[in-house]
Amino acid sequence: MNYEDAVKEMEEIINKLENETLPLAEAQKYFQRASELAKFCQEELSKASGKLFIIKKELDQIQEEEV
Repeated sequence: MNYEDAVKEMEEIINKLENETLPLAEAQKYFQRASELAKFCQEELSKASGKLFIIKKELDQIQEEEV
């Protein structure tokens, strides 16, 4: 699963929870899945942020060397 797929599934779950009358057990199941997806997305964003930080640091070093 990638970030985009997780967001899409989470949006579908949110739509169900907001617009459908679900039995409590089913709603809890969807809520649990949405929580898992949110955690996954947060981890993916954190990884991406770390990679961007490293790239920026490398670019800053290159610019300093050129000066």
